[in-house]
Amino acid sequence: MADRTSVAVLGTGIMGAAMARNLCRAGLDVRAWNRTRAKAQPLADDGVRVTDTPAEAVEGADVVLTMLYDGPATLETMRAAEPGLGRDTVWLQCTTAGTEGLPPLAEFAVERGLTFVDAPVLGTRQPAETGQLLVLAAGPERARARLDPVLDAIAARTVWVAGEPGAATRLKLVCNSWVLTVTHGTAEALALADGLGVDPQSFLEAVAGGPLDMGYLQLKAAAIRSRDFTPSFAVETAEKDARLIVEAGGDVGVRLDVMEAGAERFRRAAEQGHGDADMAASYYASFADGRPPK
Repeated sequence: MADRTSVAVLGTGIMGAAMARNLCRAGLDVRAWNRTRAKAQPLADDGVRVTDTPAEAVEGADVVLTMLYDGPATLETMRAAEPGLGRDTVWLQCTTAGTEGLPPLAEFAVERGLTFVDAPVLGTRQPAETGQLLVLAAGPERARARLDPVLDAIAARTVWVAGEPGAATRLKLVCNSWVLTVTHGTAEALALADGLGVDPQSFLEAVAGGPLDMGYLQLKAAAIRSRDFTPSFAVETAEKDARLIVEAGGDVGVRLDVMEAGAERFRRAAEQGHGDADMAASYYASFADGRPPK
């Protein structure tokens, strides 16, 4: 590819905006589109060209990177982008689409002559902003070298899982099942401590440094204790992912009781007004009225 790789980023939420900035800082030619242009507009200060339509963003792009809410939203956006797409453009599909949402995207890519790479990411706001995401990728060998400048800009590491799309999405769902379970476990433990009048610090000190301790526990516990729910991974998105995980398990005869209950916790937290907050706000779902004891 040319020295100055051109990348169209479709979807500039928490993750997409950070990825676009890092791509621009790495010297790539970056265009960005978001359904609500106002959310993308600040990227112009970083040198990103913000466009009014998906088709305008992808015109002449070497790589199209999608980071949208779900599979249907991604397919709708790519259909809108179709007039500007070039044949054999590499499509780096980073949205968590699920096992049912991904095949229509792969089919669209085949119909349009795009090189499709299934590439969900692991990481939240902070690693996205610092270019330290973990990319799980599945796609043809011929796409890998072409994607090097893009992946180098957004990720600390890329794991090529397989040559066929789907394998990376399945692995992402397994990884997310663990992330969401740990988040709920932390939220419930601190809610129980508050309900019983136990100092949460006592719990954290009891497990500190042992096999029950982990960085993610400390991270989410700090958010809950400080009541700082600045979103790294929003409750509404976490609920969507939890339901994708439950659906994927059901399709292969695997019952996921914990994940199903977790999706319901996220739904309750969203109903209580925390849908845009970080998923650690699952804590509030432990209380009938959404109000923890004082």
